[in-house]
Amino acid sequence: MRQQTFEDKCREHWGQLDQLLASNSAENISNLPYLYRQACHDLALAKQRRYTPGLVDYLNQLVMRGHHRLYRQSVRYRNKWTHFLVAGFGQVLRRNANYVYLSLALFCLPGLLLGLLCFFDGEVIYSTMSYGQVQAMESMYDPEAKVVGRERGSDTDLMMFGFYIKHNIGIGFRTFAGGIFFGLGSIFFLIYNGVILGAVAGHLTQLQFTQTFYPFVIGHGAFELTAIVFSGAAGLKLGYSLINPGQYRRVMALKLAAKDAIKIMYGAVSMLVIAAFIEAFWSSSTLVPSEVKYAVGTVFWLIVISYCVFSGRTSTHGP
Repeated sequence: MRQQTFEDKCREHWGQLDQLLASNSAENISNLPYLYRQACHDLALAKQRRYTPGLVDYLNQLVMRGHHRLYRQSVRYRNKWTHFLVAGFGQVLRRNANYVYLSLALFCLPGLLLGLLCFFDGEVIYSTMSYGQVQAMESMYDPEAKVVGRERGSDTDLMMFGFYIKHNIGIGFRTFAGGIFFGLGSIFFLIYNGVILGAVAGHLTQLQFTQTFYPFVIGHGAFELTAIVFSGAAGLKLGYSLINPGQYRRVMALKLAAKDAIKIMYGAVSMLVIAAFIEAFWSSSTLVPSEVKYAVGTVFWLIVISYCVFSGRTSTHGP
């Protein structure tokens, strides 16, 4: 291809890239990666076809400017994500404290009730789980079991890490997404998960499996259980926006509510990944004494509670 034909064909997107790089506006910034890649491709062609040094130098400068702009954008996004983890997540939780408290009540109160019922009456567990499920659960936490929490070999920790990520995030996402049904789905999954957890805890306590069950759950529970509550809070916020959209149409009210709800889910998913790692590599270990697991689990709970209460309170940036 002749150089003039090449320039005529590509001049438009070169100009678009040049104009975008010259502007500090974030408008149309989504086009930057495409235009940058195209300019890199054109520069390679110009060098290969031995076009004039002037054209090669122009494209080289354009590519360098694009590279610097993209690098600056990636740093800005990393800084925003770091700020969110350090301060923004705590701020958005406190801004939606009413939903968090409601979600906590829906999760904990049914669990506490079923826990007490199953502790005082061993037959109640069968109203929530099948006989086979109860037997499998008892075998997992039997003090005589070689592996606590799940029948598996010690060489499958990495595979179980992946399983726990999928399982935990699945619970969190269902609890959140159920909010789209006017909050009813979130309410159901919060109560259901609370009931199952409470029933298991009460039944195993009655069987005196406390030396295996509680050391197993205390560590990852600090992140997993709170993340489920936060997922429920995000779903309840979506549901309430549909029930009471205020001055907005329901679609617009849902979009506005989703801004905070999605931020809550970013944090909840991060917590579920941490919980999966702890559950796979720490909670099921039989080499660590129960006293150590209790101590570490207590520290985890203090960290999570302190983070939710205090993170972002002294931040000078926006939430």
